[in-house]
Amino acid sequence: MSQLTYPYAEHPSPGTTVEVADGVRWLTMPMGGGSLNHINLYLLEDKDGWWVVDTGLALTDISDLWQEVFSRELGDRPVKGVICTHMHPDHIGQSKMITDQFRCPLYMTRAEYYQARAFSGGGPSYQSSWLGQAFYQRAGMPVDYLEKLRRMWEQRSSEGMSMPEMPAGYNRLQHGDVLTIGNHDWQILVGSGHSPEHACLYCSSLKIMISGDQILPIITSNVSVHPTEPDANPLKDWMESHDRLLKLPADILVLPAHNLPFNGVRERLRELIGHHEDRMLAIEEHCVEPAVAKDLLPVLFARKLDPRQMMMALGEAIAHLHLLMHRNRIERTLHEDGCYRFRSIDPDLLRRAHPDSHDAPSDGPVMV
Repeated sequence: MSQLTYPYAEHPSPGTTVEVADGVRWLTMPMGGGSLNHINLYLLEDKDGWWVVDTGLALTDISDLWQEVFSRELGDRPVKGVICTHMHPDHIGQSKMITDQFRCPLYMTRAEYYQARAFSGGGPSYQSSWLGQAFYQRAGMPVDYLEKLRRMWEQRSSEGMSMPEMPAGYNRLQHGDVLTIGNHDWQILVGSGHSPEHACLYCSSLKIMISGDQILPIITSNVSVHPTEPDANPLKDWMESHDRLLKLPADILVLPAHNLPFNGVRERLRELIGHHEDRMLAIEEHCVEPAVAKDLLPVLFARKLDPRQMMMALGEAIAHLHLLMHRNRIERTLHEDGCYRFRSIDPDLLRRAHPDSHDAPSDGPVMV
């Protein structure tokens, strides 16, 4: 049973803020339909203005809500800077609007900024490329899957989930940097796995961490392999990041991008690490007989998946397989039908296995 505690029972109403600590305000922006219908954003008060941490989707309704916040919550002081934890559309969608309106700089890590610029440039995508076709064929998907995926992304673009236009420049954040904002120092802690160089902000004097998507209290951030980097090992990066974050003080308040602020950072990190270790063991047990990545989806997820969820689910399954390959517990072979098949090779598996006591498969992957 989770040992997390939640000091706030509900989210702020859109267009309003709640002060959670000296100079730290919490606000929420909607994200449309689906199981994940909000993102938490934060304002940090400086002596002569404010800093915005993450920005919401690139939708007109969100821009209008920001104007309400600017007129009612800032005390006639400007935004001095925008900090985006990472490059996903719900975090960077309004970054250009805000930085243009206030003529203030954007702060991001280098990998996050340039990946966002690359994906927002309108160039070739894997949905129309042999790279995407090969990736999904090797995972065991039917030949028409890419077309379903293309149609799905066309629909999602109208919901703000496509990559927005980015500000023309940025100020680079690096691990260990310190931003002095108002009366407090905020240290940049960089994690990886969910995105390339995800920036969290930790303030020791306030005992607060703004965690973005790196640590969430209820849902699990998507950690996926994509056709753009088919041999990546993001789950290795993610697990190592969480091992490092376990050094955080146990009594901090975590301000996540989704769900409610919570106490219990070490407990949650151990839950997340343990969950993925359990998923990998279940995959090993399934792969005693060679299996394609698509075969593993019922092991990880409980319900039927639409094309978008299938994309994320496959990416997560492959991420787990790649870490198992790195640990020399799974081997991968390309067969004549064009599919990769994965087989467990650790002779110690029989001793470690516990097929009747795994976590239940998740309801489905969540796109964060």
